[in-house]
Amino acid sequence: MRRLCLIALLLLCPPLHAASGGVARLHAFLADVKTLKADFSQQVLDANGKQVKQSDGTLALKRPDRFRWDYAKPNEVIIVADGKKLWVYDVQLQQVTVKSMSANLASSPAVLLAGSNDVDKNFTVVDLGEKDGLAWVQLIPRVKDSDFDSVKLGFKGEDVSVMELKDNLGGVTRIELDHLQRNPPLSDDEFKFTPPAGADVIGDTPDGGQHG
Repeated sequence: MRRLCLIALLLLCPPLHAASGGVARLHAFLADVKTLKADFSQQVLDANGKQVKQSDGTLALKRPDRFRWDYAKPNEVIIVADGKKLWVYDVQLQQVTVKSMSANLASSPAVLLAGSNDVDKNFTVVDLGEKDGLAWVQLIPRVKDSDFDSVKLGFKGEDVSVMELKDNLGGVTRIELDHLQRNPPLSDDEFKFTPPAGADVIGDTPDGGQHG
């Protein structure tokens, strides 16, 4: 679940104004959109490039620090960040994990969304040029204990189209976005989560205590 949460935090970055290179697009991207909705398809590949998991669903984002991912296939999982807490609900297991947002934002690439658009402070940014019709940029965390080795963003026109996150073991999580909507009206209420009755809650309770 930690991989999914970091991806979700990273995706709080918004789409962009037209720009030529990947780095220019990234900076425009960070300065522009405040809300976003899209469908997504996610592949998890091992170090040998073999697919080990395929997921599909929808996402909604609102800066700062609010998002909702609804995984529909193969297992129904809901991930919600309300600005203070990060909730992960496994529907099949009827289990909710809740953590403080601050703990997750301390991990890169989540630092990218900690309230500042100064991406160069936290990452080495590399323009990878054009490939497969996309303009690519790579983000390499400056901290040594990051959960990820690098993050690649592929831009198509004015939208981010693909994200690839490489972990410390060589595995890659690839996210492809479709039907993306920029700056749709989204209220904070859409990013609130209440554990369903009977669900087992593990981690920080909403009042700051421990549960589980």
